[in-house]
Amino acid sequence: MNNPSVSTPLRIAAAQSPSAPGDVARNVLTHLAFVRVAAAEGVQVLLFPELSLTGYEPAVLAANVLDADHSALAPLRQAARDQGMAIVVGGPAAPVQPGALPAIGAWVLAPDGSVALYRKHHLHASEERFASAGTDDAQVHLLAGEPTGMAVCADITHPEHARAAHGAGAALYAAGALISHQGYGPESALLQGYARDHAMAVLLANYSGPSGGYVSAGRSAIWEPGGRCVVTAEGDAPCIVWATRGDSGWSGGVVAVDLQHLAVA
Repeated sequence: MNNPSVSTPLRIAAAQSPSAPGDVARNVLTHLAFVRVAAAEGVQVLLFPELSLTGYEPAVLAANVLDADHSALAPLRQAARDQGMAIVVGGPAAPVQPGALPAIGAWVLAPDGSVALYRKHHLHASEERFASAGTDDAQVHLLAGEPTGMAVCADITHPEHARAAHGAGAALYAAGALISHQGYGPESALLQGYARDHAMAVLLANYSGPSGGYVSAGRSAIWEPGGRCVVTAEGDAPCIVWATRGDSGWSGGVVAVDLQHLAVA
Protein backbone atom coordinates (compact mmCIF):
# COMPACT_ATOMS: atom_id res chain seq x y z
CA MET A 1 0.00 0.00 0.00
CA ASN A 2 1.25 3.48 -0.79
CA ASN A 3 0.80 6.42 1.53
CA PRO A 4 -1.75 8.88 0.14
CA SER A 5 -0.88 12.44 -0.76
CA VAL A 6 -1.02 14.96 2.05
CA SER A 7 -3.68 16.80 0.08
CA THR A 8 -6.11 13.86 0.09
CA PRO A 9 -8.97 15.01 2.34
CA LEU A 10 -9.44 12.94 5.48
CA ARG A 11 -11.23 13.51 8.79
CA ILE A 12 -10.54 11.09 11.65
CA ALA A 13 -11.65 11.12 15.27
CA ALA A 14 -11.24 9.48 18.64
CA ALA A 15 -14.35 8.84 20.74
CA GLN A 16 -13.28 9.58 24.32
CA SER A 17 -16.16 7.59 25.75
CA PRO A 18 -17.17 6.03 29.09
CA SER A 19 -18.40 2.45 29.41
CA ALA A 20 -20.82 0.89 31.90
CA PRO A 21 -19.24 -2.29 33.33
CA GLY A 22 -20.50 -5.31 31.42
CA ASP A 23 -23.61 -3.50 30.11
CA VAL A 24 -23.24 -3.96 26.36
CA ALA A 25 -26.74 -2.69 25.53
CA ARG A 26 -26.20 0.59 27.34
CA ASN A 27 -22.73 0.96 25.90
CA VAL A 28 -24.13 0.57 22.39
CA LEU A 29 -26.42 3.55 23.11
CA THR A 30 -23.37 5.52 24.25
CA HIS A 31 -21.53 4.59 21.07
CA LEU A 32 -24.46 5.73 18.93
CA ALA A 33 -24.49 9.10 20.70
CA PHE A 34 -20.82 9.54 19.82
CA VAL A 35 -21.47 8.48 16.23
CA ARG A 36 -24.16 11.15 15.88
CA VAL A 37 -21.80 13.87 17.09
CA ALA A 38 -19.00 12.59 14.87
CA ALA A 39 -21.32 12.51 11.85
CA ALA A 40 -22.28 16.14 12.44
CA GLU A 41 -18.55 16.94 12.27
CA GLY A 42 -18.08 15.08 8.98
CA VAL A 43 -15.92 12.35 10.52
CA GLN A 44 -14.97 9.48 8.18
CA VAL A 45 -13.14 7.24 10.68
CA LEU A 46 -14.23 7.01 14.34
CA LEU A 47 -12.18 5.01 16.85
CA PHE A 48 -13.39 3.91 20.31
CA PRO A 49 -11.27 2.80 23.31
CA GLU A 50 -10.21 -0.74 24.17
CA LEU A 51 -13.17 -3.00 25.09
CA SER A 52 -15.52 -0.04 24.74
CA LEU A 53 -18.59 -2.30 24.46
CA THR A 54 -18.01 -4.06 27.79
CA GLY A 55 -15.77 -1.66 29.64
CA TYR A 56 -12.26 -2.77 30.57
CA GLU A 57 -13.57 -5.75 32.53
CA PRO A 58 -11.47 -8.80 31.59
CA ALA A 59 -13.55 -11.11 33.79
CA VAL A 60 -16.65 -10.61 31.59
CA LEU A 61 -14.94 -11.33 28.26
CA ALA A 62 -16.06 -14.97 28.05
CA ALA A 63 -19.71 -14.05 28.63
CA ASN A 64 -19.73 -11.39 25.91
CA VAL A 65 -17.89 -12.86 22.93
CA LEU A 66 -19.04 -11.21 19.71
CA ASP A 67 -19.09 -12.32 16.11
CA ALA A 68 -19.70 -10.27 12.97
CA ASP A 69 -23.44 -11.04 12.98
CA HIS A 70 -23.99 -10.52 16.72
CA SER A 71 -27.11 -8.48 17.53
CA ALA A 72 -25.06 -6.07 19.66
CA LEU A 73 -23.12 -4.96 16.58
CA ALA A 74 -26.20 -4.57 14.37
CA PRO A 75 -27.09 -0.96 15.36
CA LEU A 76 -23.46 0.10 14.98
CA ARG A 77 -23.13 -1.62 11.61
CA GLN A 78 -26.27 0.20 10.48
CA ALA A 79 -24.87 3.51 11.77
CA ALA A 80 -21.68 2.92 9.78
CA ARG A 81 -23.77 2.40 6.64
CA ASP A 82 -26.12 5.32 7.32
CA GLN A 83 -23.31 7.78 8.05
CA GLY A 84 -20.79 6.53 5.51
CA MET A 85 -18.34 6.21 8.40
CA ALA A 86 -15.82 3.53 9.37
CA ILE A 87 -16.40 2.80 13.06
CA VAL A 88 -13.92 0.82 15.18
CA VAL A 89 -15.30 -0.51 18.48
CA GLY A 90 -13.68 -2.57 21.21
CA GLY A 91 -15.17 -5.89 22.26
CA PRO A 92 -14.42 -9.54 23.04
CA ALA A 93 -13.89 -11.91 20.11
CA ALA A 94 -13.42 -15.59 19.52
CA PRO A 95 -9.78 -16.69 19.82
CA VAL A 96 -7.53 -17.60 16.92
CA GLN A 97 -7.28 -21.18 18.22
CA PRO A 98 -10.59 -22.92 19.00
CA GLY A 99 -10.90 -23.67 22.69
CA ALA A 100 -8.53 -20.92 23.78
CA LEU A 101 -9.54 -17.95 25.90
CA PRO A 102 -11.36 -15.08 24.15
CA ALA A 103 -9.43 -12.36 22.36
CA ILE A 104 -9.57 -8.60 22.97
CA GLY A 105 -10.86 -7.35 19.67
CA ALA A 106 -11.06 -4.15 17.66
CA TRP A 107 -14.12 -4.58 15.43
CA VAL A 108 -13.90 -2.60 12.19
CA LEU A 109 -17.39 -1.74 10.90
CA ALA A 110 -17.25 -0.38 7.36
CA PRO A 111 -19.76 1.79 5.47
CA ASP A 112 -20.29 -1.00 2.93
CA GLY A 113 -21.62 -3.28 5.68
CA SER A 114 -18.52 -5.44 5.98
CA VAL A 115 -16.93 -6.32 9.31
CA ALA A 116 -13.25 -6.98 10.00
CA LEU A 117 -11.51 -7.95 13.22
CA TYR A 118 -8.13 -7.21 14.73
CA ARG A 119 -7.20 -9.17 17.88
CA LYS A 120 -4.85 -7.53 20.39
CA HIS A 121 -1.37 -8.98 19.93
CA HIS A 122 0.28 -8.01 23.23
CA LEU A 123 -1.45 -8.74 26.54
CA HIS A 124 -0.72 -7.36 29.98
CA ALA A 125 0.18 -10.10 32.45
CA SER A 126 -3.07 -9.43 34.33
CA GLU A 127 -5.08 -10.17 31.16
CA GLU A 128 -3.61 -13.59 30.48
CA ARG A 129 -6.05 -15.30 32.89
CA PHE A 130 -8.97 -14.07 30.78
CA ALA A 131 -7.73 -13.55 27.22
CA SER A 132 -5.51 -15.00 24.53
CA ALA A 133 -3.34 -13.01 22.18
CA GLY A 134 -4.10 -12.56 18.50
CA THR A 135 -1.43 -13.60 16.07
CA ASP A 136 -2.61 -13.87 12.50
CA ASP A 137 -5.15 -11.10 11.86
CA ALA A 138 -4.41 -8.53 9.20
CA GLN A 139 -3.11 -5.53 11.11
CA VAL A 140 -3.71 -2.97 8.35
CA HIS A 141 -7.20 -2.20 7.03
CA LEU A 142 -8.35 0.36 4.48
CA LEU A 143 -10.54 2.90 6.30
CA ALA A 144 -11.91 5.81 4.25
CA GLY A 145 -9.22 5.00 1.71
CA GLU A 146 -6.50 5.25 4.37
CA PRO A 147 -4.29 2.21 5.09
CA THR A 148 -4.78 1.98 8.86
CA GLY A 149 -2.76 -0.10 11.31
CA MET A 150 -4.89 -1.26 14.22
CA ALA A 151 -3.54 -1.35 17.78
CA VAL A 152 -5.08 -2.08 21.18
CA CYS A 153 -3.55 -0.59 24.33
CA ALA A 154 -0.48 -2.67 25.31
CA ASP A 155 0.33 -3.14 21.62
CA ILE A 156 1.62 0.45 21.59
CA THR A 157 4.30 -0.34 24.19
CA HIS A 158 5.98 -2.70 21.71
CA PRO A 159 7.79 -0.63 19.06
CA GLU A 160 7.92 -3.62 16.70
CA HIS A 161 4.10 -3.45 16.48
CA ALA A 162 4.07 0.06 15.02
CA ARG A 163 7.06 -0.83 12.88
CA ALA A 164 5.16 -3.79 11.41
CA ALA A 165 2.16 -1.57 10.64
CA HIS A 166 4.43 0.88 8.84
CA GLY A 167 6.07 -1.97 6.96
CA ALA A 168 2.63 -3.17 5.83
CA GLY A 169 1.90 0.26 4.35
CA ALA A 170 -0.02 1.99 7.14
CA ALA A 171 -0.42 5.75 6.79
CA LEU A 172 -2.49 5.88 10.00
CA TYR A 173 -1.90 4.05 13.30
CA ALA A 174 -5.12 3.79 15.33
CA ALA A 175 -4.89 2.80 19.00
CA GLY A 176 -7.87 2.18 21.27
CA ALA A 177 -6.70 2.14 24.86
CA LEU A 178 -7.20 2.60 28.58
CA ILE A 179 -4.23 4.65 29.74
CA SER A 180 -3.94 5.91 33.32
CA HIS A 181 -2.44 9.20 34.46
CA GLN A 182 0.74 7.33 35.41
CA GLY A 183 1.10 5.68 32.01
CA TYR A 184 0.05 8.58 29.82
CA GLY A 185 3.38 10.41 29.67
CA PRO A 186 5.55 7.52 28.48
CA GLU A 187 2.89 5.97 26.23
CA SER A 188 1.96 9.22 24.49
CA ALA A 189 5.68 9.82 23.94
CA LEU A 190 5.87 6.43 22.21
CA LEU A 191 2.93 7.31 19.97
CA GLN A 192 4.45 10.65 19.08
CA GLY A 193 7.67 8.82 18.26
CA TYR A 194 5.85 6.43 15.91
CA ALA A 195 4.34 9.40 14.07
CA ARG A 196 7.81 10.94 13.79
CA ASP A 197 9.82 7.86 12.93
CA HIS A 198 7.36 6.11 10.59
CA ALA A 199 5.71 9.15 8.95
CA MET A 200 2.28 7.90 10.04
CA ALA A 201 -0.58 9.87 11.51
CA VAL A 202 -1.40 8.43 14.96
CA LEU A 203 -4.86 8.36 16.53
CA LEU A 204 -5.37 7.59 20.24
CA ALA A 205 -8.83 6.93 21.73
CA ASN A 206 -8.62 6.77 25.53
CA TYR A 207 -11.44 6.26 28.01
CA SER A 208 -13.54 8.91 29.64
CA GLY A 209 -13.71 8.13 33.35
CA PRO A 210 -12.73 4.97 35.24
CA SER A 211 -13.06 1.39 34.04
CA GLY A 212 -12.04 -1.94 35.51
CA GLY A 213 -10.50 -0.32 38.58
CA TYR A 214 -8.31 2.03 36.51
CA VAL A 215 -8.74 5.79 36.25
CA SER A 216 -8.22 7.00 32.71
CA ALA A 217 -6.12 10.03 31.96
CA GLY A 218 -8.36 10.87 28.99
CA ARG A 219 -6.35 13.23 26.77
CA SER A 220 -7.20 11.37 23.56
CA ALA A 221 -5.00 12.81 20.84
CA ILE A 222 -3.95 12.87 17.20
CA TRP A 223 -0.40 13.32 15.91
CA GLU A 224 0.39 14.16 12.30
CA PRO A 225 3.16 12.39 10.36
CA GLY A 226 6.38 13.89 11.65
CA GLY A 227 5.23 13.91 15.26
CA ARG A 228 3.45 17.24 15.81
CA CYS A 229 0.43 16.87 18.10
CA VAL A 230 -2.50 18.25 16.10
CA VAL A 231 -5.04 18.13 18.93
CA THR A 232 -5.56 16.60 22.36
CA ALA A 233 -8.42 16.60 24.84
CA GLU A 234 -7.62 18.61 27.96
CA GLY A 235 -8.94 16.01 30.40
CA ASP A 236 -11.15 12.93 30.49
CA ALA A 237 -14.61 14.40 29.79
CA PRO A 238 -16.70 12.68 27.09
CA CYS A 239 -15.77 14.20 23.73
CA ILE A 240 -14.88 13.71 20.11
CA VAL A 241 -11.26 14.58 19.28
CA TRP A 242 -11.04 15.12 15.53
CA ALA A 243 -8.44 16.07 12.98
CA THR A 244 -8.61 16.89 9.29
CA ARG A 245 -5.95 16.56 6.64
CA GLY A 246 -6.28 19.07 3.82
CA ASP A 247 -4.27 21.04 1.31
CA SER A 248 -2.70 23.16 4.06
CA GLY A 249 -1.85 20.23 6.34
CA TRP A 250 -3.51 18.99 9.52
CA SER A 251 -5.88 20.83 11.87
CA GLY A 252 -8.24 19.63 14.56
CA GLY A 253 -10.60 20.29 17.42
CA VAL A 254 -12.54 18.86 20.35
CA VAL A 255 -16.34 18.59 20.58
CA ALA A 256 -18.07 17.73 23.87
CA VAL A 257 -20.57 14.86 23.89
CA ASP A 258 -23.60 15.27 26.17
CA LEU A 259 -24.70 11.90 27.59
CA GLN A 260 -27.23 13.35 30.05
CA HIS A 261 -30.27 12.09 28.19
CA LEU A 262 -28.79 8.85 26.97
CA ALA A 263 -31.36 6.64 28.70
CA VAL A 264 -34.19 8.11 26.60
CA ALA A 265 -32.23 8.30 23.36
